[in-house]
Amino acid sequence: MAFPWQEITWVLLDMDGTLLDKHFDDYFWETLVPQEFARRQNLPLEEARQTVFARYRREEGTLNWTDIDFWSRELDLDIPALKESIRHLIEVHPDAEEFLQFLRQKGKKIALVTNAHYKTLDLKMNHTGLLGYFDEVISSFDLGVPKEEVGFWQILKDRLGFSPAHTILVDDNAEVLAAAQHFGLKYLFFKAKSSSQLAPENSPHFPSLLSFHELME
Repeated sequence: MAFPWQEITWVLLDMDGTLLDKHFDDYFWETLVPQEFARRQNLPLEEARQTVFARYRREEGTLNWTDIDFWSRELDLDIPALKESIRHLIEVHPDAEEFLQFLRQKGKKIALVTNAHYKTLDLKMNHTGLLGYFDEVISSFDLGVPKEEVGFWQILKDRLGFSPAHTILVDDNAEVLAAAQHFGLKYLFFKAKSSSQLAPENSPHFPSLLSFHELME
């Protein structure tokens, strides 16, 4: 069944895992950062991994989780410089730019809505050239709360002036979708294929998209 685009005014799109291949982030946080932490602290790699991952878990779901300045201080590493060193791994999902063009042709307002820190956002937008597709770019750092909190969506509604009944959100984080659903957003989709290196993972609670083409039929 064709998606009712005539009902939609705003399209809210996540960045990492939704528009961009999450392989960059997975490799960065799970492999490169523990390696560099081990080297800097002169620790065995496995001990460094355990230490770093324990610190990640403490901050998950908070603004610190994606605050690369926080992690630079916390781990005594230059996180922005490390990200820059592997920028060649930043990739747009194969169907993402085509979907953005499709939305532009339909005259929809498009917002990039991300938990990413400004420095990460700038790096990725400069690398991919996608910035021009968006009417608005909103980071949780602008609003003071992460997307996993219902309050984010209230502040975002006030900022953009969208109607929850005429807005679609696509994200690869089920907690984010649940918060948006609790707020009252009507059209919610889970991006099942977040990383080119991992198998798709469907959500039991939200319609799952393998590809944006499913919304373009």
